[in-house]
Amino acid sequence: MNAASVETRASWHAAFASLAILSVTYAAPLVLVVALKPIAAELQAPRSVPALAAALASFGTGAGGILMGWASERLGVRMVAAFGGLCAGLGLVVSTLATPLALYLGYGLLLGLLGNGCLNAPLMTYVSHWFDRRRGTALALITSGQYIAGTIWPGIFERGIEAFGWKATSLGFAALEIVVVVPIALLFLRPAPRAAGGGRTGGGAQGGAVLGLPPNLVLVLMTVAIFLCCVPMAQPSVHLVSFCTDIGLSPARGAAMLSVLLACAFISRQFWGWAGDRIGGLRTILAGSTAQAIALSLFLTTQDEASLFAISAAFGLGFGGIVPSYVLAARELFPASEAGWRIPVILFGGLLGMATGGWMGGAIYDAYGSYAVSFELGVAANLVNLVVIGFLVTRGRFRRAVYA
Repeated sequence: MNAASVETRASWHAAFASLAILSVTYAAPLVLVVALKPIAAELQAPRSVPALAAALASFGTGAGGILMGWASERLGVRMVAAFGGLCAGLGLVVSTLATPLALYLGYGLLLGLLGNGCLNAPLMTYVSHWFDRRRGTALALITSGQYIAGTIWPGIFERGIEAFGWKATSLGFAALEIVVVVPIALLFLRPAPRAAGGGRTGGGAQGGAVLGLPPNLVLVLMTVAIFLCCVPMAQPSVHLVSFCTDIGLSPARGAAMLSVLLACAFISRQFWGWAGDRIGGLRTILAGSTAQAIALSLFLTTQDEASLFAISAAFGLGFGGIVPSYVLAARELFPASEAGWRIPVILFGGLLGMATGGWMGGAIYDAYGSYAVSFELGVAANLVNLVVIGFLVTRGRFRRAVYA
C-alpha cells in the first residue's frame, strides 16, 4: 500500500463499528418476517397487510437514505446514526399497538425512513470514504451485517414469538437496538478522511461522460437495474418461512432455512467483495445476478425439504454480493464528492425493489394461494436486470480511464 492511500488501522475500526451496528439494525425487520402469519392472524387481515409493512420499511429505508445521506455529509455520520438507532427502536415499539396503521407507521416511518434510513446508505457511503485499495472488501464486510443478523436472529425470534408472543419479542429487540446502536455510533464513528483520488482504474468518466454516456443516464440505468434485481431478491427473504409452513414444514424449519440462506450470503459476500476489487463492480453485479436468477428459478421445481435447503443455500451464494457491488461501481464511476447523494439514490432503487418484491409475494399469494406466480415474475425481472447490466459492462469494455 503506498503513502497516498487513505487506508489505515482506523479504516478497519470504522468498518467493524459499522458492521456491529448493521448486524443489529438489519435484524429489526426480521421480527415482521418471522411473525408474518401470527401478525396477520391477530389483525384478522390478509398476509398482504404485514407484507406491506415490510415493504414500507424497505421503501422508507431507501427514501430516508437520500435525505440522511445528505445530512450525514454535513452533520456527521455519528449523530445521524445515533438518531437512526433510536428511531428504529421506537418503530418496533409503535408496531406493537397491533393495528394496520401502527404497523405502517412503526415500520415505514420510524424504523424505515427515520431509523434504517440513517444507517443503511449513510454507513455504506461513510465506509467507502475510508478505503481506496480494498473498498470492495470493506463494503462486503459491513453489508454482511445483514447476513449476520439473518443467521443469528430468525431462530431467536421464532423461539421468542413461540414463548412470549410477537409483541414482547418486538419490545425486547427494540430495547436492544437502542442500547447497542446509539453508544457504538457516538463512540466509534469518527469523521472519515477525504481522499483526492477515486481509487482504481475502471470504465469511468472521461470528458464529463460516464461509460461514454451522460452521468445521470448511467445513474438512472443503475437505479433501474438494482430495482430489477432486488424484486426477486426479496421474495425468498420475506416469504421463505411462510412458504415452508404452507407446504407442511414447521416454522422452526422455515426459520432455519432462512438462516442457511443468509449464512451462505454472508460467506459469498466476502468472496464477491474480493472479486469486486479485482474485476470491478459492474462485472461482479453481472455474475452475482446471473447466479441469483438461476437459483430463484429452482424454487419453482421442488417442495422437498432437503432440496429447498440446498436451493436456499445456492440462492444465498448467488445474491450475496450484488448490493455492495452497486456501491463499489458507483464509487468507480462517479467522483467521491458526489457519493453522498448518488449512492443513496441507487440504494433507494434497490430498497424499492425489495419493497415491491416483498409486497408482491404477499399480494399474489392472497390472490392465487401460491407463491409460484410471484417467483416467476421475479425471474423475469432478474432477466431484464441482466440486460441492463450487460449493456453497461459492454460500454465499459471500450472506455477505460482513471477517475479522480
